[in-house]
Formats: sequence, C-alpha cells, structure tokens
Amino acid sequence: MDETMNNNEMERLYAETFQTISPGTLLRARVISIKADGVMADIGYKSEGFIRREEFSDEEMQQLRPGDTLEVYVEQMRDSEGMMRLSKERASKIKSWDSLEKAAQENTLIDGKIIEKTKGGMTVDIGDVKAFLPASQIDIKLIKDLDSLIGKVMSFRILKMNSKRSNIIVSRRIILEEERSQKKGETLSKIAEGALIHGTVKNITDYGVFVDLGGLDGLLHISDISWGRISHPSEFFAVGDDIEVKVLKYDAEKEKVTLGYKQKNPDPWENIEGKYPVGARVKGKVVSITDYGAFIEIESGLEGLVHVSEIDWSPRPKHPSKYLSIGEIAEAVVLRVDQADRKLSLSIRQTKQSPWQLVKEHYQPGQTVSGKVRSITDFGAFVGLPEGIDGLIHISDMSWTKHVKHPAEILKKGQKVDAVILSIDAEREKIALGLKQLEPDPWISRIPEQFKLGDEVTGTVLKTTDFGIFLEMEGGVEGLIYSSEIVQPEGEPIKDGDHVKARIIRIDTDERKIGLSMKHVGKAEQ
Repeated sequence: MDETMNNNEMERLYAETFQTISPGTLLRARVISIKADGVMADIGYKSEGFIRREEFSDEEMQQLRPGDTLEVYVEQMRDSEGMMRLSKERASKIKSWDSLEKAAQENTLIDGKIIEKTKGGMTVDIGDVKAFLPASQIDIKLIKDLDSLIGKVMSFRILKMNSKRSNIIVSRRIILEEERSQKKGETLSKIAEGALIHGTVKNITDYGVFVDLGGLDGLLHISDISWGRISHPSEFFAVGDDIEVKVLKYDAEKEKVTLGYKQKNPDPWENIEGKYPVGARVKGKVVSITDYGAFIEIESGLEGLVHVSEIDWSPRPKHPSKYLSIGEIAEAVVLRVDQADRKLSLSIRQTKQSPWQLVKEHYQPGQTVSGKVRSITDFGAFVGLPEGIDGLIHISDMSWTKHVKHPAEILKKGQKVDAVILSIDAEREKIALGLKQLEPDPWISRIPEQFKLGDEVTGTVLKTTDFGIFLEMEGGVEGLIYSSEIVQPEGEPIKDGDHVKARIIRIDTDERKIGLSMKHVGKAEQ
C-alpha cells in the first residue's frame, strides 16, 4: 500500500514538474553530491538532475562542493534511468549568446583572445563561443605575420551573428577606424601652419619620414630634417619614435600636411658672414671624411669643408683619413663664406706656419740644397726638401752639354741629389732648382778652349735622327753631324754606339751648339 502511494506521489511530482519545466529550460541548480561520472543537482520542484563529468574541468571538479549553485540547461526530462539530464555547458553558451546578441544590438565592444589562424583569417575565443575574424578585419594596415597575434587579447565589434548556425563574425579594424577618425578630428582642430605638434614616426623612406599625427599622416621631407648635411632620414629617426614637428603647410581640402623638423631652431646660416668672417679661427667636430676632404661641424646644422689640399702643406697630401678621424675636434681657418649657396670653406693647414715662409726666410737663390727625388715627369723632376715642400729641376737645367730627352736619363726616383736654388716664389708656392748649375757653364769656361773650328774629333754615336747624328765627344760634350755632312761607310750604315770621326765646322757658344762634318775628315783644313 505504501509503495503504491510512493509511486503515485512520484508520478504526481513529475507531472507537476513537467507543467513547469520542459527541455530547453534554464534553471538554477544546487549541487547535492559529486560522483566519479558526474554531479547530482537539485533543481527544485522536489526534482533532481544529473550533469556529466565531461562538462567540468579538473580544476572545477576540485573546487566544487555540495551546496554550490550552478546554472543549467534541461536537456532531457527523464533518461533510461529515470533521471533528468542537465547541461552546464549549454546553459553557459546560451547565456553567452544572449550577452553577445545584446552587444551586437547595442554595438558595444567585446573582449576576445585570438587562438589560431584559419583559412582567410583568425579564430577568436569570446567566452564560451568561437568567432571568426576575417583577415581584412584584423587591422587598418596589412599584417604580414598573423602568427604573432596568436594569444593576444583584444577588443572586437560584432559584425554578424547567426544563432541557428552559431556563427559570429567580428572585426577589430572597425574599432581602429573609429579611433583613428576620432583622433583625426582632434588633430584637425589643432593643425595650423606654424603650430608645433607631436607625432609618431610611421614609415621612413629615402626621401623623407611619414609621421602619424593622430588619425592623419604628415610628410617630413629629408630637406626639412636638418640644417646640416644628411644622407638618409634614418640617421635621425626610427619607426616608432615620438617626435615634435612644425606644421609648414596644410591643405585642408586634400588633408595634406607638410612638416618641418629643422625649422624648430633658427637657421645657422643666417648672418654667417658676421659670425664667421674670412680669416676667423673656428673649432668643430669632424663628421664626415671623403676622398676630396673632410666636413667639420662648427655648430648644430652648420658644416664646413676642408678640401684635401687645405689639410696639410705637403704638395702631394695623403688621403684625408690619414690626417683626421670621425669625431675628432679640429681647428681651422675660414677661407670663404657663401651664404647664398650655403657653403663654408675651411683650412687646417692655415693654422700652422707655412713651410714656404720658412723657405723664404732661410733660403736664397744660388744656395745649394739636398733632397730626394720624389717624382719624375716628362718636363722635370720634383725634389723633396726638409721643410716638406718640393722643388722642380726642369729638364733644361739637368745638363750643360747633353741633349736630355727625358729626365729619367739623368735621375731616378728616390735618388738623393744636390741642387742649386735658381728662384723662389713663396706666394705662388714654387721653387726652381738646377742640377747643371752645380758646375760652371762649360760653354764659357772650357769648351771654347777645348774645341776649335776645323779640329778633327772622335766620338760615340748617341742617336740618329732625320736631321743628323748626335755624337758624344770628349768631356761629354755633344755635337751634331748634319745630315748633309754624313758619309756612310761601306757595308752596314752607322748605328748607335759606333765610334765616328768628324771635323768641327761650326761653334756657336750662344746657342751652345757644335756642328760637325764627316766629309772633310783626313783632308787639309780649308
């Protein structure tokens, strides 16, 4: 009798429960007991339900206690064991979905974590629901490395929802565009020609820097970065730098902004002639070295060029890097100021005493000096003197008697020689030396006595030309056998090195020439 009543009571209770609860209902349930395969929960109405273990994480199971309340979803009123089936996961998803629908309707932001890359975009975990973030909706600019976004938590806006398919599409780009539009409005309210404004370096090119002013980009041209010399904008800025710039020009219609950086400071070239007149001594830092000279920065944005010829008094200066190094402080003298072309010429050698002044004070024409042959040219040889200057021995001053075709016949590079100073021109930095002047002029002291008109002489053939044969006679004196006075021997013709007899038929001491003839050899003097 009691058992029948209990069964009837149970059926009555289930009937009452069915009238109030049905599959799909969301309920608050109280944990009764925790078992290995799941959790028993009291949903009220003197009814109990069962939640499977798979719906709980290990951490949730460890923290769960009898008496705790859970929000559950009724999946099935009575299973094969007569137990009501409940789901915590579905309840959580339904609650999350309702929250997302509200966010979509009210156009509010939601937070999510990017968890993986998929075809065409990324997957975002926005709670108990996964959303799709198209690649075109990730950012305003193209993101090349999508993997770098995985694991990042960001704010998104819902673009589309499909409750039947449980599909959600979100966007981050739309948020960034709204923020940029807001910043742009704030920026436009502050922009005016001549205004100073802060921005972030967005991109660097060969011709300039693009600066994000807050929703609006401005161009800082390379020519407006520094008053001084600049090779590339990267010498001054890096992407991400926060910089203050000056608005040079603003085109409201095209929303084009031209910026300046150097204009924040006065132009150092203004009144430069007054600040650095010709002859003034200045000090500065060596900022660049080239093949043709070195640039010295006298003050910020103001550089002068020391040409390689103005570094040292040496007639053949070495490469500028042999005298100067980057960062070195150097003293120089202002040679020329060109404000229009913004050019400043400097000299380092002018800070030292000129060796030509020493030469002018210590040497005089007729004095004998010693030095080494530094170089040989077609017209003469340069001899280095102790003061660091070179003197020239012209080819015509190498021998009194020989016909010198090239200086290398007399001198060799590196040879130590004595020479006589012929002239000194300190202003034009020239000194003329003579080699033959070490001895008296033989055409005055010796040749007129040694050689007489009509004398027969024997000499060695030096060279044969179209107009005659040059013959070296006694004492190194040269004479010319005129082509009309040559007598070729039988057999082979006369060649260089042969010994030949000739008679003197002309002596000209003024022109330093002796004419010879082979036709009158052996004959009585005419």
